[in-house]
Order: sequence, then structure tokens, then C-alpha cells
Amino acid sequence: MSAQLPGVQHAHKALSADDPHEIGGYRLHARLGSGGMGVVYLAYTPGGRPIALKAVRADFAGDPEFRQRFAQEVASARRIHGLFTAQVVDSGVDAPTPWLATAYVPGPSLHEVVQRHGPLPVRTVLLLVAGIAEALQAIHRAGVVHRDLKPANVLIAEDGPRVIDFGIARAADATALTGVGLRIGTAAFMAPEQAMGLPVTPASDVFALGSLAAFVAGGVPPFGAGAESAALYKVVHEQPDLDRVPYDLRDLLSWCLAKQPGDRPTPDGLISAVQAHPAVGHRLEFTDGWLPHQVSSEISGRVQQPAPGPAPVPTPTHHQQTLAAPAAPSAHTATGVRPDPPAARRARRRGRRLPATALAAATALVLVGAAAYYLDAPEEAEAESPSASASHTSPPVSRPAGPSPSASSSAGFKAGYADAELTSPDAGYEFDLRTGKVVPAESAAWYLARTQTEFVAPEDSDAFIAAGNELSPADCVRGVETGPVTAIAFTALSGGRPFCIRSADQKEIAVVRLVSAAPGGGPVTVAVSHHRRTG
Repeated sequence: MSAQLPGVQHAHKALSADDPHEIGGYRLHARLGSGGMGVVYLAYTPGGRPIALKAVRADFAGDPEFRQRFAQEVASARRIHGLFTAQVVDSGVDAPTPWLATAYVPGPSLHEVVQRHGPLPVRTVLLLVAGIAEALQAIHRAGVVHRDLKPANVLIAEDGPRVIDFGIARAADATALTGVGLRIGTAAFMAPEQAMGLPVTPASDVFALGSLAAFVAGGVPPFGAGAESAALYKVVHEQPDLDRVPYDLRDLLSWCLAKQPGDRPTPDGLISAVQAHPAVGHRLEFTDGWLPHQVSSEISGRVQQPAPGPAPVPTPTHHQQTLAAPAAPSAHTATGVRPDPPAARRARRRGRRLPATALAAATALVLVGAAAYYLDAPEEAEAESPSASASHTSPPVSRPAGPSPSASSSAGFKAGYADAELTSPDAGYEFDLRTGKVVPAESAAWYLARTQTEFVAPEDSDAFIAAGNELSPADCVRGVETGPVTAIAFTALSGGRPFCIRSADQKEIAVVRLVSAAPGGGPVTVAVSHHRRTG
């Protein structure tokens, strides 16, 4: 599987104390994502245009072979000029930390769109196929084969798709995968010749486009999403499973997915086929309505998202002060001792339900905050009914207003793991916040559980939901001291709004974003970053 910088353009995150503030003369404003290859930053050119600046991880930067291949790949990528590609703007191949800057696309990846909103309509899929095929024309004209075209490497903008991931990922793959028979790419979207370790050609990218389109139209990869070995076998020996793909698309996608490269269409032929398709009507135009409303609303919200500044310090309202005062202090809150024997932890793990009046006040506060920060918030495909805000956690501990001395900056915390994407299949599994893993319920010491409609934090931990879409450790400390929450309903987390959990000993903080939540108690996916207090 390809090692790469993330294709998903996440919501902006404030720079941490460990992040640089400038690379190659470009001002860094926020983190867009991070992964095995390094960190992607939102930066600005001297003239004020936003760019995505990808900084390579230190161990790759110290590998001479990687640096040589990186320089070659960047030189190739700079020759690519297409309206449906993320244009390379600048690079620092000889810098102590190599970096690559590309045009910034304020939109989600196709993988993220399908995960959050489900399969896309036939006309949308056809337009995506044509746009990506035009991107492949530009890529192939430059003498480059993408080799890892997949949903995570296609971003969606208001005016069409953008194909990304040139240079860094391929240089890393080529450096790491030097043995005979090893493959570069992602198994579920590989062409048969690529899966067998044979030379790849532009036709290999067309096969990948067919697999990508089948995923977007049907919600699952045509050769399965299981183990890599199983996917590779199916790619080479079995026909694609297109049962979930609308009938109107099957002939076109089957043509792309032909086992022999010579039997597949060229990008030119694909565009002509899309133009002739009845669902398009000879109009290949990315105008209003080419995307479903919930997807276009999400993109519009990202376009309007301002560059991050200092997070606002919540000011307790009368309702918050009322909610923050429990009817009677429990033993552990009165004494400051937080005993946590397993039996007691299991007994209180699901907590108590808030009174209806307190619940109404809490829900009103969430809605007011959402209106202030998300004037054009995206519609969530998995949104629950208003009753989904019901709390199953105990009331918060009353605390004096104002930040604690430890809340002055994020410098007091050291980053642990970052943006770990975890999926709980059902309520029988929980997230182990300390290790960044999914484990059976009742087995993690510091956990985040989930029901059908909300997250459940340990009673002896503090929680806070950000007012905007930025949340640093310092913001979390301020938040739990001035505006703690007990209800973490999925409906309160739309638009990428994060929340945090602070451990009972106040030494650890987990910042969590809801990625997707299937209705009816199905899988719930989160992205978690862990921080530990220093000193």
C-alpha cells in the first residue's frame, strides 16, 4: 500500500508549538493533515494565495536515495499542467527538510465524501470520470503515470475534481519498495499488470479510474476492501463486483476494468463516452447542481472557512453555570479522589441521563454555537433526530470560571500520535485513547465509548466541544475549566467540529473529530490526536 501524505483536506488545525512558522519563505497558518510521510500545512504565497505545503518526515529527509528520487519526481510533477490537477507551485528538494507546495483545494477527498454521504448519483459520477480522465491526459502528456489513483487522491472542488499526490509519495514508494516483485500503489485500485509487478502504462491509470468510479457509485471497491492479498488476487483473476453500481454505469466501468491494457479506453475515449451518455446529454459542465446538495454545502463551508486565529475562550452563560452545578456532589468530586475500580467503572460507564430541562438548555447552547460558526453548515447524511442529543453521562463537576494557570499555552503538552483514524464497528467496541486503538468495550483504562447517537466519556474525565473547528491542548484546558460538557451528541459535531477529553490526572488530552457515523448503531469512525503534559 502506498505510503503517502493524506489526500483528505481536513479542517484547519492550529499550529502546535513544535510546528515551524515558515518553510521556504512561505508563512504557515495551519495544519491540513499529517501521516506517515510528514505534515501538510496551509500556507500563503507573498501575494496572499493559499497553498498546500507538504513537508517530508525527518527519516525520509535523511535518506540520500529518497532525496534523489524526490527531486526526480518533483521535476516530473512540475511538467504537469491541467485544470483538474493540483498544480505544483514550488519545491525545496535540497532543503534540510524537503518540501513540495501545490495549489490548495478547499474540499474533501472522494473517499471522505463517500464515507460521509454515501454513493454519488450517476450524473455526478460521469462528470467525475470525465474530469479525472482530463487530468490523466495532462499527467500522461508529461510522461508520468500516476500509479496510485484512488478516492483519497482526488479532491472535490466546486468546479470539479482535482487529482493530487505527485512527487513525495512515489519517491517514498520507490525508495522503500526496491525488491523484486514488490508493487507501488493501493491493492484495491491497482491494475492487474501492476498487481503482478509488471511495468505500468497510462492504461494502468485508466483501470484505477474504473475502480475509483465503481467505489464512488456503489460505495465499495469492485475488488473488495479486505486484506491486500485477497484484493490483489481478485484484481488479477476475478471479474469486478459491480452489483451495487447503477446499471447505467456498468458498461462504461467494465470497459475501464478490462484485464488486458489494450482492451481499455484511452482518457480521450472515456471523455467521448461520457459526452455520449444519456445522463449527461452532451453537457460536460461543472455547474450548480453537479454535486448533491449535502456535498456542495460541505465544500462551500470549507471555502468560507477563515484562516485560524486564536481560539475564543468560552464565557460561561447563565445556562452553563446552572448546568455546571450538580444537584449533590459525589464522593469522588467532594474529596478530589477519583477511585476507579473496574466494577465501579463499568457501572458508571454509561452514566445517568440529564433531566429534560437541563438537556433542553444544553441543546440550545449547541445550536447557538453552531449558528455562530457555521452559517452554511453541511447536511450530515447520518444526522439523527433531535432526540439524538439525549445524554447518557453524569452531570459535570462545578468549577470556577476562568482559565487555569496551566492553560496559558500548548507548550506544556507534547504531541503523541496524530490523526489516528479509528473505527468502532458497533457499541461493543470503544476507543482506547491512550494507545490510539479500537478495543472491546470495558477493556480500556482511558476510553471513549459510543452509542447509536453520541460519545460517552469516562465520568472522571473532563470533556469540551470546540466552538469553532480548531482545538489545541491549551484550548481544551480552558474549555473544560470554563464550559465543560456532558453530552457529546453526534449532531453537535457537524462540519468537522472537534471535542476533547482530558484524563482524570489531567496529564493527557485527546482531541477527537467525528469522521462518520452510520445510522442505527453501525460503524463510527473518528480521527484522534493524543497529547501528554510535559514536566
